[in-house]
Amino acid sequence: MTASHSANKRIMVAMSGGVDSSVTAALLKQRGLTVTGVFMLLAQADGQAQAERVGRIASRLGIPLEVVDLAAEFESQVLRYFREAYLSGQTPNPCVVCNRLIKFGLLREVGRRLGISAMATGHYARTAAGEGGRVRLLAGLDASKDQSYFLCALGQEQLAGLIFPLGETTKASVYQVATGLGLTGLHSPESQDICFLQGRTLADFFAEIPPRPGDFVTRSGTVKGQHQGIYRYTIGQRRGLGLPDATPYYVVGIDASRNQVVIGKEEDLYRGEIVVREMRWTSGQAPILPQPFMVKIRYRHPATAALISQEAGGFRIQFTTPQRAVTPGQFVAIYQGDEVIGGGAIG
Repeated sequence: MTASHSANKRIMVAMSGGVDSSVTAALLKQRGLTVTGVFMLLAQADGQAQAERVGRIASRLGIPLEVVDLAAEFESQVLRYFREAYLSGQTPNPCVVCNRLIKFGLLREVGRRLGISAMATGHYARTAAGEGGRVRLLAGLDASKDQSYFLCALGQEQLAGLIFPLGETTKASVYQVATGLGLTGLHSPESQDICFLQGRTLADFFAEIPPRPGDFVTRSGTVKGQHQGIYRYTIGQRRGLGLPDATPYYVVGIDASRNQVVIGKEEDLYRGEIVVREMRWTSGQAPILPQPFMVKIRYRHPATAALISQEAGGFRIQFTTPQRAVTPGQFVAIYQGDEVIGGGAIG
């Protein structure tokens, strides 16, 4: 824990009702900090029930809980982005956007209004002091749980006063702590779903939008069939196309202007370079470029070596080895060693 955290004994913990944020709050209390739990009402269908669950956990831990209604802001800043991205033929990452704008943006402002400048979450990531008072964002030590990718769009104003107590532990250890604290049965089951989908499919989410059929076309323009809406597809998708052939077809592109889903074969999925727009650097400024870095093109994707250079309108990333199913709208996270130095949306 840094000196600033020791000096300020109050800290706010974003609590979802899951095991990670619950154990985070418990660990910080054990360190002697005055912990305030905060639960965000967003677009959860069972938001009130979740708030009550978090309330029971906070009571068990002996900490106060604030429930903050950010549903309107979540709708305008995350759900709208999510809809517009899919309808424009891209595949969004709402978690990266929510972290930057809501959790480490608006929620930080709530903490400051409460007089609490320090904040913690249950992310498996780390922070460390850098030169000149800069805060460095580092990958979690448990490679199988590292969540630093989802934080790649954060800047210094968001990283300041931010800690991740689980960054140096493992999921198995977290469950052991939860059992020892009597939290078993109180925290919610772990979910891999996007929080606001909660088991719904994309078709369910877009059910109010009338079907807009269009063509499946090959890269040469040959029509192979019809789709029922471009938002139902993403780059690399194979299932659900209904296009039998000697070898499988995959989605290799989406042309929103023509309402077409472009299909191809396995070899058509690989790209040697991409352009990234809206790049954000954690330090606040771009490093000296061109320069080689390690790059993740999605959360579970292994980091790969690439040369990054700046050009008009964005940053060009040239992979040492062509990458499969690079998806417009998704985020790339840029690493230098185990440090996240930036991230941006794939154009």
